[in-house]
Amino acid sequence: MEKETNKFHALQLFTDTFAAETVHLTNEQIGIYIRLLCFAWTKNAKMFTNDSAYRICQCIDDKCKRKVDEVLIEFFKKNGISGNTTYWLHKRLTAEHEYLTAKYKKRSEAGKKGASIRHYANGKTLTPIPSPSPIPKGNIYSLSFAKLWDSLNIKRGSKFRAFKEFNKIDGSIGLSIEDLIKIYNKQQSGVEDKFVPHFSTWLSQRRWEIEEKDQKHSESPATLRTKMEKIGYAFRHSEDRFDFFKKDGQEYKIDRYDKDHIIHKVE
Repeated sequence: MEKETNKFHALQLFTDTFAAETVHLTNEQIGIYIRLLCFAWTKNAKMFTNDSAYRICQCIDDKCKRKVDEVLIEFFKKNGISGNTTYWLHKRLTAEHEYLTAKYKKRSEAGKKGASIRHYANGKTLTPIPSPSPIPKGNIYSLSFAKLWDSLNIKRGSKFRAFKEFNKIDGSIGLSIEDLIKIYNKQQSGVEDKFVPHFSTWLSQRRWEIEEKDQKHSESPATLRTKMEKIGYAFRHSEDRFDFFKKDGQEYKIDRYDKDHIIHKVE
């Protein structure tokens, strides 16, 4: 047996329609109508009897019962008679309740489906998150990489990860070990240690591909900073190939490998 739908505690009232349909009623009749609407909604819009209507409207005499009957006849539909008992149903309430029931049932099924997916995702069907591989002990580095690493003026980052990146490019980039050493050391010359990229990053991003013509025009950081300070720029820091300066509250940067040393605003 399907589980009975939970009650919807809020009833949407279309005020324009309600006002238009009840404009001819007295305040007492409107009160009766609202009581009956609320009562029917709490019963999941199911049919109810005359006696239930009289009781919910607190009728103690025939005069009150007649007023309740008038509202029932005008706004509710007879849905069967058994002896002296008449059953009443409000068609609009029933349609609204069926709409909300279908809506929330669909939402519930979608939630259960999502929960099921998450449940099974936590089981064996989900590819496990790989654990970090421990760095092997012992001498596992090739002679060519060992020469490269030992010749770096600044060593940043994991040697093992740099070795893995080196193995991906070794023999395929058309440069010798000596070429890589020369390019890397020249690019990092004058750069503060904290702004030097990890060597594994430098390899993975193929930073040796900075054009040779740009590298030739690199000016020593000290010379460039001296020139900038003479024209009122205060040196701030270096990052990769750029020197950063500040003047009148505005930050600027200069590419050291730019032969024209064009000053760029930092946005």
